[in-house]
Amino acid sequence: AALDAVKSSGTNLSEGTLLIGGDGRYYNPEAIQIITKMAIANGVNSIWIGENGLMSTPAVSAVIRERGPLFKKAFGAFILTASHNPGGPDEDFGIKYNCENGGPAPEKITEAMYTNSQTISSYKICSDFPDIDITKIGATTVDATDGSGEVTVEVISAVADHVTLLKSVFDFPAIKALLDREDFSMIYDTMHGVNGPYAKAVFVDELGQPESVCMNAIPTDDFNGGHADPNLTYAKELVALMGLDKKGAKIEVEGPIPSFGAAADGDGDRNMILGSQFFVTPSDSLAVIAAYADVIPFFSKQGGLKGVARSMPTSGAVDLVAKDLNFDLFETPTGWKYFGNLMDSKAIYAGKDYTPFICGEESFGTGSDHVREKDGIWAVLAWLSILASVNTDASTPLVTVEEIVTKHWAKYGRNYYCRWDFEGMEKTGANAMIDKMRADIPTNTGKTIGKYTIATADDFTYVDPVDGSVATKKGIRFLMSDGSRIIFRLSGTAGSGATVRMYIEQYEPEKTDLVVSDALEELVQVALGLCDIKTFCGTETPTVIT
Repeated sequence: AALDAVKSSGTNLSEGTLLIGGDGRYYNPEAIQIITKMAIANGVNSIWIGENGLMSTPAVSAVIRERGPLFKKAFGAFILTASHNPGGPDEDFGIKYNCENGGPAPEKITEAMYTNSQTISSYKICSDFPDIDITKIGATTVDATDGSGEVTVEVISAVADHVTLLKSVFDFPAIKALLDREDFSMIYDTMHGVNGPYAKAVFVDELGQPESVCMNAIPTDDFNGGHADPNLTYAKELVALMGLDKKGAKIEVEGPIPSFGAAADGDGDRNMILGSQFFVTPSDSLAVIAAYADVIPFFSKQGGLKGVARSMPTSGAVDLVAKDLNFDLFETPTGWKYFGNLMDSKAIYAGKDYTPFICGEESFGTGSDHVREKDGIWAVLAWLSILASVNTDASTPLVTVEEIVTKHWAKYGRNYYCRWDFEGMEKTGANAMIDKMRADIPTNTGKTIGKYTIATADDFTYVDPVDGSVATKKGIRFLMSDGSRIIFRLSGTAGSGATVRMYIEQYEPEKTDLVVSDALEELVQVALGLCDIKTFCGTETPTVIT
């Protein structure tokens, strides 16, 4: 179904190369062999497979965009991942297709795949093609028995192309100078996901740091029994080492606390950033990176950052930076494909050039136009670049992550923000709740609840400024007259059951030192009343708060 959809989009499968890799979760090796044999039966004659079957989602994008020669360039890739969801025999498995620009397949292709899957009655597979030893780098060429051609399957380094690209984006010597300071220490928790080899390649092999900076760096097919989702709840081992609890509050710890901490998810595209006893929200992280973009060579050598974008549920912190620094600003639905269109506005659509470009989502995804996916290790290196830029003199006290963020708030104000996730909800009840809020939009607009007045209630619709496509029903919004926001949406990447996400945001231009839970307490109660989740889903207690 997928290969037929790709062919119907105009791609000639016999020209160029198909890339296959995944996050290492259960059934990854077996699926690679099956996909290889099915691809060959459908006319693919050149395939690249990541060593050990591994390849992070951003690395897949990098390989598609960067690896040559031109006549062998990848026309697309199958990524075997279920994103940040758990792995193992009884957990989630997923297959994603990325196109020739390195980004996720557009809706016209994914819809064709779905349509094909509803009517498929047979499939092609080259069952006699030998299994490939994916543990060894090298090429295997097999001639057709009828002499009609040959197929080459090459196992390639999972990390080399991505690391080479990152070295061209960042100033590695400056980052190394920071890492080598006696008063600086860091730890990067890859949570037994695919990013372990990338972390070692960057921080140990390239930047000369001890392997101890790489935590949980050996990929396993069940993420060592954990949930490889980089947030305060699931990255609990790292969070505790950084002197925080699952709500981001400071706790007492024995021994020194690292200056910098970060975590990755299973497929390596998400990130969490921490300072010593300090949590950086993804929304603040995006805003700070945008404000400091010129310290990163990728931006400074191209004349500076031009455009920024955020998903609709992400806080408006980056909006303030964009207004101040005169960047083009976009608010899109959740989903990296919308950012990809903006990045490719000139190259593919002959429109305005918004690049260099930075974008992010509140769900711990951040990246730029160096690839067409969010990139967890990119965000880590971006933060280390910022720290290096304000710590050039090793004889002066270290400027910390917390100091960088609080200085940012002092200039731009603070967007108090939290997301409540209600995981594993019964789908019928969750959908009924969303439908009820959608039906109540006319009556809720203009309503006053406590100190808040709902200036606008709506269901977010996005008209793509690049290709004119329209995306509807992308989140129920309650926009208050004071600029505060309440948003509800169902996650599109949840595993079993439904995940209801509730987003709360309140902007304070001067009061930047409040406790987040205190600042948002009244607005949270308004939100719970508006959705009535207790009636529809049986609980008001979230699984995760970020």
